[in-house]
Amino acid sequence: MFGLGLPEILVIFVIALIVFGPKKLPDLGRSIGRAMAEFKKASDEFQETVKSEMKEVEKTVQVDELKKIGQDVNLNSDDKAQEPAETAPVVQEQEQEKEKEKDKEEEKKENMHDKV
Repeated sequence: MFGLGLPEILVIFVIALIVFGPKKLPDLGRSIGRAMAEFKKASDEFQETVKSEMKEVEKTVQVDELKKIGQDVNLNSDDKAQEPAETAPVVQEQEQEKEKEKDKEEEKKENMHDKV
């Protein structure tokens, strides 16, 4: 109990007996016991409250993620179905520009290797 051995507990008990007297010592022990029980009860209630709140948050987060995934799937399928024919060439041009940039970067790397 709190790293106290039997000798330490006996010393504390003797000091308490001297300070408070034999008449008040049982009442003091009862009040300390009640206070510790109340503290433990409050601690358990707090832990239960935190756990239940965390479960609710996890549920809402999971629901939000599922909704987001569902929206992403719907958007992707809707985009493909409703995509106008004019956007396809624009996308192709963007992809070609990206490929050209990659080619330029590769050429720069090759030139640097040749210089070394």
